[in-house]
Amino acid sequence: MSNHVYKLIELTGSSPQGIEAAIENAITRAAKTVRNMRWFEVTNTRGQIENGKIAHYQVTLKVGFTLEG
Repeated sequence: MSNHVYKLIELTGSSPQGIEAAIENAITRAAKTVRNMRWFEVTNTRGQIENGKIAHYQVTLKVGFTLEG
């Protein structure tokens, strides 16, 4: 079993489709520049209301990735 050291970053994803889509948007975008992502933790969920209906979701995540070298 190898020893890992993780670095944490915080991301906020958004989507009008829902919480899961907001999470996917954040992870997919981060994957373009961050390597070795291993896990995420949802730390905050909020949304925007327009005319009495949910218009947009925002989800803040902590994302852990392993350090290289």
